[in-house]
Amino acid sequence: MPPRKKKEAPKRGSGETSAVIENAGIVIEQPITNTLKENFMPYAMSVIVSRAIPEIDGFKPSHRKLLYTMYTMGLLRGARTKSANIVGQTMRLNPHGDLVIYETMVRLSRGYQALLHAYVDSKGNFGKAYSRDMAFAASRYTEAKLAPIASQLFADIDSDTVDFVGNYDNTTKEPTLLPVTFPTILVNSNMGIAVGMASSICSFNLAEVCETAEALMKNPEHDIFSTLKAPDFAGGGYVVYDEDALRKIYETGRGGIKVRSRYTFDKASNCIDVTEIPPSTTVEAIMDKIIDLVKQGKIREIADIRDETDLKGLKLTIDLRRGTDPEKLMQKLFRMTPLEDTFSCNFNILIGGAPRVMGIAEIVTEWAAFRRECVKRRVYHDLKIKQDKLHLLLGLSKILLDIDKAIRIVRETEEEREVVPNLMIGFGIDEIQADYVAEIRLRHLNREYILNRTKEIDDLKAQIAEMQDILANVKRIDKIIIDELREVAKKYGEPRRTLLYYPTDDEEEAIDEPVPDYPVHLFFTKEGYFKKITPLSLRMGGDQKLKEGDEIAQAVESTNSAQLLFFTNKCQVYKADANDFPDTKASVMGEYIPAKLGMEDGETALFMAVTKDYTGYMLFFFENGKAAKVDLSGYATKTKRKKLLAAYSDKSPLVGIHQLEEDGEFLLKALNNRMLIIHTGAMTPKTTKNTQGVQVMTLRKNLLLGAAVPYQDGMLANPHRFRAKSIPAAGSFPRPEDEGEQLML
Repeated sequence: MPPRKKKEAPKRGSGETSAVIENAGIVIEQPITNTLKENFMPYAMSVIVSRAIPEIDGFKPSHRKLLYTMYTMGLLRGARTKSANIVGQTMRLNPHGDLVIYETMVRLSRGYQALLHAYVDSKGNFGKAYSRDMAFAASRYTEAKLAPIASQLFADIDSDTVDFVGNYDNTTKEPTLLPVTFPTILVNSNMGIAVGMASSICSFNLAEVCETAEALMKNPEHDIFSTLKAPDFAGGGYVVYDEDALRKIYETGRGGIKVRSRYTFDKASNCIDVTEIPPSTTVEAIMDKIIDLVKQGKIREIADIRDETDLKGLKLTIDLRRGTDPEKLMQKLFRMTPLEDTFSCNFNILIGGAPRVMGIAEIVTEWAAFRRECVKRRVYHDLKIKQDKLHLLLGLSKILLDIDKAIRIVRETEEEREVVPNLMIGFGIDEIQADYVAEIRLRHLNREYILNRTKEIDDLKAQIAEMQDILANVKRIDKIIIDELREVAKKYGEPRRTLLYYPTDDEEEAIDEPVPDYPVHLFFTKEGYFKKITPLSLRMGGDQKLKEGDEIAQAVESTNSAQLLFFTNKCQVYKADANDFPDTKASVMGEYIPAKLGMEDGETALFMAVTKDYTGYMLFFFENGKAAKVDLSGYATKTKRKKLLAAYSDKSPLVGIHQLEEDGEFLLKALNNRMLIIHTGAMTPKTTKNTQGVQVMTLRKNLLLGAAVPYQDGMLANPHRFRAKSIPAAGSFPRPEDEGEQLML
């Protein structure tokens, strides 16, 4: 878009002029590709690279800026300071607002309990990761400092181990990465949502990660399962061990891990105490789901549920009804509530500024390469210091040969600026050495001082040779890294918090809980509303409450254990159980099926089939005069699938759907008023659901079938005229005595 030009226009009521934007309010057409390239892509790349995806050091920019600020404030060894002070200082590096910075610190804190090894030692109310309602206190009320393990994040950061860049206003410097001494990216969980991609990295036990990193550095073919058992979460619980799922995650960086809550049963109080929950849920979410299931009647063993979390930690108490088996109840709750939840893994990490999804071995390899570079830079930095010091001492050793000469040169030189050149000439040393000699105090110009200083020369030469050998030998660098890993594991390693649970074959099979079975009346309306009413409620209730203009399309007597199939206008069928719906009354409108079953936009339910054993048939009539008789068993599935595609043919518009317990007669009426009675026994059942069936009524060109209903005695005065001896048949026109209200199809 061309820049807008400004022109001067007179101000109202004065002779002065003001700036007016030319073409203001005019819409200029611009190709969408240019808009995406100039506006959206820079934003997307900024979110991916500079905000949401962690780098190989295990941190996002917001984490790194906060922790480095705390390091420069001396909070690694000093006393705690107010969180507001830390937030204010961090804004020099992170200008995104104080609340955002404080929330970042909360997630890194020990009090929040989201990380296996918290980097922030907190004091005060920092909220809890397992509660959505337990909010953290304001930053002016809390205090914080760096936890001891944070020293491993900044090891030798002042030895040129990583690059530094200017902050947003170029008034100070900040590191691009932190020189972490262990694979932090795998030790603490990290999640972020970017534009078009996301990252979700689970946490692993620190000691196991260090052992695995050491083993992979020694042998790239190392079996990771032998050292890295499974993820380890800060909230504890159990990992439901599935080797195939874990192997997929270890190899590809993608997959799901089932995490189960830990609980105890108090026999005296007849209650279950849940003390550890999966990291992907909260206490409130679990309670909401359990309460909803109790209201629906799907769980009847629970008398009460309450949150008893206190300073001692999480505690969710479930009171049981008398005679309830706690083990069976928990198995049911694991299947139906977030007490057992799946942590979805997506090991997406920025490597060299580009996002990559990697497995465990590849992540450790990339971290080892990064750490080798840090160690090399540290050794080279120290080598340069040693070499510079050696250079100075070699110059000082030459002075030792004739101290009096050095004193005479300094004393006899008339101008100060000539002292250094004269020393260079007198002893054959360079300017740096001469300047160092010239700066020696008068009291140190004695043989003892110079001898003591020059004794370091041999040690320096040995140290320099050692460092040069390290830089030339990758194995020696790896040994340094491995020694650091062992030290970290020994000093900060902790036992696993999340234990491993090995499910039995019996548990892996779904346990079918008995559904309370009793007679019910099922009602389905033309607008798609459904009601389940017990006979007693139906007798005591009044008129059916319906939406204005709606009417009951189907009324079926069945039981609470029946299965329901809702056929839609998009050739799909949605399956549900009658016990999925609460018992209601005639005075309520009922459940709106498209919303209840999560149908697509514009999708509506046309017909409800009710069955217990999938016996019988489904009958579909189409406008082209064809009909399909499909075995109801074709809609039965071994798994509990809720949606089936291609439930019937889409080759011709649907005229009617019917459920048949047994074969019978149907009355068909074409748009030209011809009528035909067919018997479904003449139709062969099909096993393919989306079959178009067979031609049952012969139609002339441009004519369509208009209606198809079950035939009942008395609908026609002379029904034998319309019965077909074989199909297809054209049917007959009705006589005056056949016309009646019952034929207004």
